[in-house]
Amino acid sequence: MSPRTSETYRRIAAIEALVCRDVGRKTGELVEANSGGLSAAAHSLAEATRVGLITGFFVPRGDVAAPETDGPVGTALLAAALAACGVPARIAVDTPCAAAVRVAVVAAGGGVAVDEVGVDDRAGLDRLTETWRQAGLSHALAIERCGRSTGGPPRNMRGVDVSPWTAPLDDLFLGGPWTKLAVGDGGNEIGMGKLPAGLIARTVPNGADIACATSCDHLVVAGVSNWGAYGLMAALAVLRADWRPAIARFLTAERDLSVTQAIVDRAGAVDGVTARREATVDGFGPEIHGALIDELGRIAWGQAAD
Repeated sequence: MSPRTSETYRRIAAIEALVCRDVGRKTGELVEANSGGLSAAAHSLAEATRVGLITGFFVPRGDVAAPETDGPVGTALLAAALAACGVPARIAVDTPCAAAVRVAVVAAGGGVAVDEVGVDDRAGLDRLTETWRQAGLSHALAIERCGRSTGGPPRNMRGVDVSPWTAPLDDLFLGGPWTKLAVGDGGNEIGMGKLPAGLIARTVPNGADIACATSCDHLVVAGVSNWGAYGLMAALAVLRADWRPAIARFLTAERDLSVTQAIVDRAGAVDGVTARREATVDGFGPEIHGALIDELGRIAWGQAAD
């Protein structure tokens, strides 16, 4: 292995270790089983020519009915970074989460099309799948998108059937010849079907009910799904020096917080763990997310200590 290749490997391994870890969901064995997944996904995405992203996770809990903050923020920033690197990107989302995604795209810097599909609009989903095929996408990337469980309906981490608020975007994800990448953090997201059979059921609370059956080519099991998106951005900056300046504009703590705050203030998004309408993600505030993004930047730009 050449010194340059060795350094690249070391930096991407450090990125993966930072973003792919259990933060309290008992996903440690999922992370371990998927070791190297972020590296494989980043190497594939580094060759992308056109990318379609899928996100949006709705939270129906008590008096709360709103899209969650995890997913749209990381998806919008990654999509904007790809577009700035000359890789056209578009985001698919269903109607319950569409406002949050549109606000996130504008707050992230724009330049990314948003494809909205109604929850029960089968014809619209079929048309969108054909649109993506005609667009010649090289990659589809699902980030924090609840997918079909092994038992059928999509379920949140509490085991609740969320199909009334969730279009079957698994069909879009699987509907073309593109390379399929996915980011999730709990076991119920599109792509988690790539993990060994029964692993989610054995290790994650409610795992037998929530485990997603939809697989992918390359999976990222992150502590927080937004972190998975940021980890991919950092790894792309390592792999593609020509993309580094553009990615650096979007991989910042300030951008993360401003986009998160925007979807809370303007689209009513909530934290998926606390169900509170505040600029936190999965129970963590900006001091946690910001420090992680700062460290990703130090690794990506080659400034981290050995």
